[in-house]
Amino acid sequence: MWMTMLTLLYHVPLLERGRASEYGLVKFDSSGRVVQFSEKPKGADLEAMKVDTSFLNFAIDDPAKYPYIASMGVYVFKRDVLLNLLKSRYAELHDFGSEILPRALHDHNVQAYVFTDYWEDIGTIRSFFDANMALCEQPPKFEFYDPKTPFFTSPRYLPPTKSDKCRIKEAIISHGCFLRECKIEHSIIGVRSRLNSGSELKNAMMMGADSYETEDEISRLMSEGKVPIGVGENTKISNCIIDMNARIGRDVVISNKEGVQEADRPEEGYYIRSGIVVIQKNATIKDGTVV
Repeated sequence: MWMTMLTLLYHVPLLERGRASEYGLVKFDSSGRVVQFSEKPKGADLEAMKVDTSFLNFAIDDPAKYPYIASMGVYVFKRDVLLNLLKSRYAELHDFGSEILPRALHDHNVQAYVFTDYWEDIGTIRSFFDANMALCEQPPKFEFYDPKTPFFTSPRYLPPTKSDKCRIKEAIISHGCFLRECKIEHSIIGVRSRLNSGSELKNAMMMGADSYETEDEISRLMSEGKVPIGVGENTKISNCIIDMNARIGRDVVISNKEGVQEADRPEEGYYIRSGIVVIQKNATIKDGTVV
C-alpha cells in the first residue's frame, strides 16, 4: 500500500539556523521523496536535519546560509490511505507533525512539493507581529492589491476614516477611524480606532474597537478620571500590539525602553513577548503610564 502525500515546503531562504528549530523540518531525496521528518528539533537533532540545499538554486542564492527545509503543514492525502492511518494503524496517535508523519515515512511514499512563493508562519507573537509589519513595507512581500488576486473583507458598512492634520507614512488604515493631529509610521490601524492630538504610533499594530463611544460619553469618562477607548493625547507607542477595545490614556509611553523580552503584567493590562508589548483586549492603561 502506498500513500501519496504532498508536503508543501515554504520558501527556503527563511530557514537559516536561527529560526529552523521553530518548525517541522524535512529531508527528501533527488526524486522528491521525503526520507526524514523532525518536529521542531534542537541541539544534535537539529544538526542532523541539515541538508545540502544547492539543488534548490532556483529558490536561493546562498545554499550554505540556509541548510534547512521546513514543512508548511499543508498535506494532500489519498482518501483511503488517510482513513486507514487514522482508523487502524495509527489510531492511538493524535498529532500529524510529531507522531503520524514520522511513522508514515517508513511505510508509505511521501512526496514533497517545493513552494517558493510567499508564506509565513504566525505561530508566535514575534512572527505574527513581523508578518503584519511587513505588510507596511514598500513594496510589501505580500500584496493585498494585486488585481489578479483581489482580497475582499466582510462588509461592516463603516464610514471612511477621518483624519485631521495627521502625518502618515507606510501605514494601513482601516475603515471608521478618527485620527486627529497624530503621527503614524509603519503601523496598522484597525477599524474604529481613535488617536488623539499629539499621539504617535511607530511599528505598532492597533486592532481597533468593536463599537464607538459618543463625544458625550468620552467627555463624561474623562471628567470622571476614566479613559475612553483609543489612544489619548501626547501618547507615544512603538513596537506594540494593541488588542481590541483597549483604553490608553494621555501622556503614556509604551516603548519597552529597557528591552525586556518576557513579562506578565495582566493586572496592569499588558504582557511582553519577545520584546513586543501586547496590550490586552479591553485593558485600561492609565494616564502617564510608562512601559
